[in-house]
Amino acid sequence: MSTPEAPPHRDPRLLVLVGAGGAVGTVARWAVSAGVPVVSGWPLATLTVNLLGSFALGLLLESLLRRGPETAALRRRRLGLGTGFCGGFTTCSSFAVELDRLVSGGHPATALGYAAVSLLGGLVAVVLGIACAVRTR
Repeated sequence: MSTPEAPPHRDPRLLVLVGAGGAVGTVARWAVSAGVPVVSGWPLATLTVNLLGSFALGLLLESLLRRGPETAALRRRRLGLGTGFCGGFTTCSSFAVELDRLVSGGHPATALGYAAVSLLGGLVAVVLGIACAVRTR
């Protein structure tokens, strides 16, 4: 008789994998934020990581999906790279804080443009990531 597999959220090895991916993603985000300045009120560092992260997540998840049913190895890749790295690399909280600062600082048009470019750009980036995964398969 085999023992049932523990759900992923109760497997300490997978939790460590998500945490390690998140730590690497967070350091990568910090590196981008240290090198990309704010230009004309636009927080380009956050925009850059969120667009790159959207592209990477689309590419990763479509690539994994095209490999067939999820195996233990594919699950580790999805959780380590997708949930961990991309989760640590992208940032919704910075996006929200920056929008609030733009609006409260008297720049609602910039805030609206930043929100629109972030949301629509993120959607386009995901589609491009998926398209790249389709083409490379």
